Parts: sequence; C-alpha cells; structure tokens
Amino acid sequence: MLRHLSAPGRLFLLLWLGLCGGLPFAAPTVAQTTDLLTLRSAQVASVPSLTLAPPVGGGFETVALPDDWSAQGPAGEQVKWYRLRFDAPQQAAGALLSAYIPRVCSNLEVYLNGQLLYRGGSLREPVTRNCYQSQLVSLPAGLLHAAGNELALQVVGYPLPRVAGRQRAGGLSEVLIGPYPQLRELHERQRFWNVSFAQIVAATLVMIGVVMLALGWVRRVSHLKYFGVVSLGWALLSARIWWRDIPLPNGTLELLSCIAFVPLSVCAVLFLLRYCGMKWRAVDIALWTQCLVMPAGLLLAGPERLFSGAVLCYSVLALEVFAAIGFCLAHVWRTRRGEFWLLGSILALVVVVIGIEVGVQDSFLKLPNVHVIHFAIPLLFCVLAFRLVQTFANALTAAETARQQLEQRVYEISAEIERNFSHLAEVRVEQVAEKERKRIAADLHDDLGAKLLTIVHTSTDERISTLAREALEEMRLSVRGIAGKPVQLTDALADWRAETVSRLGDAGIEIEWHSTEPTTPRTLAARSYVQTTRVLREATSNLIKHSGASRATVTCRIGDEFQLVIRDNGRGIPLELDGRLDRGHGMASMKQRAKQMQGQCLIESGPGYGTVIRLTLPL
Repeated sequence: MLRHLSAPGRLFLLLWLGLCGGLPFAAPTVAQTTDLLTLRSAQVASVPSLTLAPPVGGGFETVALPDDWSAQGPAGEQVKWYRLRFDAPQQAAGALLSAYIPRVCSNLEVYLNGQLLYRGGSLREPVTRNCYQSQLVSLPAGLLHAAGNELALQVVGYPLPRVAGRQRAGGLSEVLIGPYPQLRELHERQRFWNVSFAQIVAATLVMIGVVMLALGWVRRVSHLKYFGVVSLGWALLSARIWWRDIPLPNGTLELLSCIAFVPLSVCAVLFLLRYCGMKWRAVDIALWTQCLVMPAGLLLAGPERLFSGAVLCYSVLALEVFAAIGFCLAHVWRTRRGEFWLLGSILALVVVVIGIEVGVQDSFLKLPNVHVIHFAIPLLFCVLAFRLVQTFANALTAAETARQQLEQRVYEISAEIERNFSHLAEVRVEQVAEKERKRIAADLHDDLGAKLLTIVHTSTDERISTLAREALEEMRLSVRGIAGKPVQLTDALADWRAETVSRLGDAGIEIEWHSTEPTTPRTLAARSYVQTTRVLREATSNLIKHSGASRATVTCRIGDEFQLVIRDNGRGIPLELDGRLDRGHGMASMKQRAKQMQGQCLIESGPGYGTVIRLTLPL
C-alpha cells in the first residue's frame, strides 16, 4: 500500500504509526524494581463530607488498588478516605522518599502519620480535576517511622453515572513509594504525555483550524471550512485534559463536554460529504436537527443518567462518522483512485481509534493509562490538513497554468488574426480574408468558448471561475473583431461608458463622462472597435493601478474624426520615465494599436500634474 502514497504521505503515515506504536511504551507504567514499594491494597471508608483529619475507628474495609468508582450508584460528589500502611524501604535510608500516585480522580489530600502533606487543589465545587495528571508527594524524613507508617488519602470524586466518560469517574490507582528522583522521572514523563503533549497538539490544531477557515472563507471551499471548525473544536475540547481548574461545576462541565461533541461530529460528517462534492439538503437538515435533539435528550435523562445518555450519543455519532467515512472512501475509489490509499489509511485509522474509545466507554476494553484518541486523532488531523493544503495548492497551480495557457493561446490566435488581416489587406483579397476570419472566429467560439463556459459553470473555486469568465470575455471581443461586422458608434460609446464607469466606481475613483451625439448615424469598423476597447481598458487599468487618482474625466468628440480623451488628477508619470512615455504601463501597446488604426495616441503627463491620454481615429 505504501508504494501508492506520495513521499509526504508515506512520511506522515510512518511517523504516526511509530508514535502510536510507541505510546504504550512511552506512557508511564508502574515499574517493577526493587527500589520502589508498590502499595496495591488499602482500607477505605466513605464519609458524607470533607473532614479535616483522617477518621478513626471502624468503618473501613479492605479494597484492591486501583479502586474504580464506576460500579457505585448515582450519588453526587463523594468523599473517601484510604489508609495505606507501609514500612520505610531500608535501601532508601537517608534518601528523600516520595509517594507517586499515577491516577486520582478528581482530587485528593495526602496525610502522613496524621500530618497534612499535600493538597492537589480545590476539594469543593468546582473541584480541581486531576484525572489526567499524576501526583508526586515528598515524604519528609522527620515524619517517617522505620515501620508502621500510615498514608491517608482523602479523595473527592464522582461516580460513573454522573460523568460523560469513564476516564473521569472517581478512583484511585496503586501508590508507589520510593526515591524522589526515580519517581519524579515517572511523574514528568506522564505529565509530558498527558499534559504537555496535549497542549502542543491543541496549539497546532488551533493554527490548522485558523488556516483552514481562512482558506475556506476566501476561496469559498466549504469542506475546508468544516475541517477548520472540527480542528478548532477538538482543540477546545482537549483543554479539559490540562486545564485543572475550570470554573464550572462538574455536572455542567460534563454535560457541556458531551453536548459539544454533537456539532463537532456533524461538522466532521459534513466535511467528508463536501470533500466528495456531495450536498443533500435532507441529510444536512437531519444532521443539524440532532444538535437540538441529543442535548434535549441528555437534559431530560438528568444528571443521574448522564453516562448512559452520553454513551448512546457517542455510539450514534460514531456510526454516523463511520457511514460518512465509508461513503467517502467509496466515492474516492470511483473518482480519484490515486488518492484512495492515503485517504483510506487515514480514515481507517480514525475508525480504529474511535472504535477503541467506544469500546473503553462501553467497558469492553480496560481503561488505559494514556488515551490514544487524545493524540492519534489530532495527529491524523495534521496529516489530513497537510494533504488538503497540498491538494488545494495543486488545484490552484493547475488552474493558474490553464489560465496562462488559455491567455497564451488567445494571444497567439489574436496575433495570427492580426498578421492575416495585414497580409490580406495588402493583397486586397477581401473574400479570402472574410473566409479566414469566419473560420478563426468559429474555431474560437466552438473550441475555446465551449471550454471556457465549461470551466465557468463547473468550477467550485470562485477565482478559477472569475479568471475563466475574463478569458471568455476577451475571446468574445476578439471574435467580434474577427467577424468584421461594423458597430454603431452610439452602441460602442454606451458599452465603453458602462464598462469604464463600473471599473472606476469599483476602484473608488470618481468618474465624469462627456460625449457628443453624432448628428447622423455613424459606424465604427469592427477592428477599430476592438482596438479602441483594448486601448480604453489599458488606460483604465493604468489609472487604477498606478495613478493614485481620485477623479477622472473621459471626453468623446465626434466630427470628421473620433477623439477620446482620458484625464486624471493622479501623481503623473514618475521622473525616471520622463522622455520615455512609450515605456511601461502598456503605453507602447496603446500607441501601437492607434497606429494600426491609422490614428495616433498622445500621452501628456508630469509629476503631480496628472496624466492625459488622447486617442484620435479617422472615421
């Protein structure tokens, strides 16, 4: 399969597989070494509320660690005291000892032999959420005994029915006692994978999301917009991994987290459909409707059944994403088989990761120390974003190349037309010239015109459609000149005025148009009409791009000859062009066209004076 992928695709795929394959080994686990004492059992007692000291007396029962609260009833915030007894390791005598707790959810206090050593944050609503962060507590030598030490932990957490994910249900892992440097290494490693790496990925997703939204908005590409929303939404949801003190009660935060997945999944499905060029109104309405139905169902179920409702929502959303992935892969296989292997690999990994997460939430799989979905999905977003940008850039390059080829072909054909016209005029073979003009006009209209119209009506990129529409207009102007049909001078004046006023008005330049009506109907040769149109367009383009003018005046005089005067109040021709007004800004082209029509084009200008262009043609 790898041989079907591009070099960047193979690189990103191998990096992702290597990282995902290394996660289980990079993630901190309980090391079985002689330097560490692992406490795997404790005495536990539930208390109705927070207390200032460990309880004394009975009421404790022995449990194995890790202790998972997911089997408890739908009570609210719960408090448990754990008592763990241990003897100080003899090989660590004189060294600083510490207690390492890989996982506690949501927060805890640590007492050693009755003395408070550590508090992980707020123990009251909103409770500090340490579910994704390990805890490292130094054990002062002055409080330790050689034997019979008691480590008491007051843990505040929530039962499974009141959370939206198993990983945020209350619980306590096994506790490790050992030298501080060794346990600090485990603690920092877990902090990197569960916190620092999540922050790096979130920042990357924010940048990707902003770039995709900008591209989608500017180029009007809907699938890029949806991908940008999904990236930003995932980055926002990942904040709960490293943001420990979110100022919201647990029930509100869990409900909002679950609800946020609904529009996020809808955008993911719509991204896949739009990427395949599919848009069904009924499907869109159904997807957005569930953004109201699912949250309403969760609210009706109540906080005591939040987990059950969340699992149902996650399962439905996962099935929708799986269906969209299957449809997208089938479509790509039929239409763009060259992209199938890379896209198929990415989406297949998405299916696997989502399937693993659903299995964890449905208790089919064991709760892992590090959740692969927190890292795999963002990395896949990065790979997919790279591919989307690459595809977009290739399409833009191809469109630009096609536009240049079309312009070159139009230019070559126009040059051929002008050469043939000059040759036929010299030898006075009007019949042959007329036949040749009609042939070229028909070729342009039937060949280029049809292709340009196809691009205009089928392209989804606004810029490509605009470029094709401009090339089509230029081709039609050339065909009009080739056909040789004279143009009424009043019609020509109306066309020139409408186009010039529109272009200058769009550029924010005030325009005054003055023209005299001919006393008798006058016509303008087709070739003269085309060349005059191009001179006027070039003068208008120079006025907009280079003059810096705020006002312009166009005057048309009709007598024995036709005179067109264009005047602006701009900064004029720079001093470095003084004496060389036939260079730059298309001036040479305007003079050449006037000469071909047996007329002349004069340009008057000076710095700060503005520019005056006078075109005089015989009628």
